[in-house]
Amino acid sequence: MNALTPYAAFFMRLAVGGVFLIHGIAKFERGISGTAHFLTSLGFPFASLFAVILIVIETIGAVCVLLGIWTRAWAAVMAVEMVIAILAAKLPNGGNFELEALLLAGAVTLVALGDGPLSIAVRFKQPPS
Repeated sequence: MNALTPYAAFFMRLAVGGVFLIHGIAKFERGISGTAHFLTSLGFPFASLFAVILIVIETIGAVCVLLGIWTRAWAAVMAVEMVIAILAAKLPNGGNFELEALLLAGAVTLVALGDGPLSIAVRFKQPPS
C-alpha cells in the first residue's frame, strides 16, 4: 500500500466538497426564487422545494464533506443529485456533463472511502474495544 493511500479521502473531500460549495454559494446568492426559476425552466415540479434542497446539499453538505462530518451520507446525496443533474438537465439539452460525471465519481468514491483519517469525525469515533 502506498503511504498516501490513507489520505485519499482527504484529497477527494477537498475536491468534491470545494466544487459543491462554490456552486452552492452561487445558488445561495441567486436566492431560492432565482434557483427555482432555473429549475422551472428545466421542467422540474416543486421548483422552490428543490431549490432549497439543492442549496442545503451544496452548502451545508459541502461544508460537512470538507470537514469530514457524515461524509458517506452527504456524498451519497451528492451522487444522487449528480445523477439527476445529468439525466434531467444535461442529457435532454445536449449539454456537456463532464463536471457532473466527475462529481458523481468523486461522490461515489467518498461513499466508499468515508471520512478518512484527516477529518473532524475521526476525533469523535470510539476506538474498537
